Amino acid sequence: MNALKQFNDAMAYIEKNLMDTIDTNQMARIAGCSEYHFRRMFSFLAGMSLGEYIRRRRLSLAAMLLHSKKEKVIDVALSLGYETPEAFSKAFQAIHGVNPSQARKSNVELKSFPPMTFQLTISGGIEMDYRIVDKEPFQIVGFKKRVTLQFKGVNPQIDTLVEKLTPQAISELKSLCDLEPMGIINASANFSERTAEGSELDQYIGVATTKPVPNDYDILQVEASTWAVFSAIGAFPNALQETWAKIYGEWFPTSGYEFTAGPEILWNESPDTSKADYKSEIWIPVRKV
Repeated sequence: MNALKQFNDAMAYIEKNLMDTIDTNQMARIAGCSEYHFRRMFSFLAGMSLGEYIRRRRLSLAAMLLHSKKEKVIDVALSLGYETPEAFSKAFQAIHGVNPSQARKSNVELKSFPPMTFQLTISGGIEMDYRIVDKEPFQIVGFKKRVTLQFKGVNPQIDTLVEKLTPQAISELKSLCDLEPMGIINASANFSERTAEGSELDQYIGVATTKPVPNDYDILQVEASTWAVFSAIGAFPNALQETWAKIYGEWFPTSGYEFTAGPEILWNESPDTSKADYKSEIWIPVRKV
């Protein structure tokens, strides 16, 4: 079945159930993938989390229902899943700038958030270098920090992690590394919402290892998995960010693979990112659909 049609069928399911329970597992089944993969792909393609999209659609519908003056505020609130009129009023005002009662008045400006559909655009045509790697369980060992997601440019929050990489720490960590990706790596895990900018995640900087680890490092346990490994070559970080966009927008929809739970790993060839042909690798845990 066509992947684009499946995603749009899932969007139609949302519309049909805006005033009812939306089962995200059922939505993912309609889309022909796991819930985890659907949420990740949706967030990237839509530019917002699935939960935020549903919230905005419901509050847009609420404005129409209230403006028609046929529905009571409490009835609209309950039908859209809000437990109290107060919670509904707070959410409504955050979107529309007025409270639900004011929305009934004439000449009141309200926000419209129309349903979203996915459409085919002509893209691709540029080669992507990737390989599929099977790995047994291992550990990422180094330093961890909870940070917020940033799409463009270099994230300054990572600086405090890099500062912990003293020459002694680098030497000790590299002595622990015994498998690919070799050398110092970055790993992103435990996302609050994977592709919503400003969401939180655990950022690690360290090495991949199967060796015993000293107690003074943070450790991320990684389960056995299949990995899709992509090469990004060009000016940093632009080439890296363009490769990410191609992975979501071009590779996943046609590859027959989907995301599985696990960290995303970034390997960079050196700390000096000034080279015009700088090389990076992106490691993503996947499974065959």
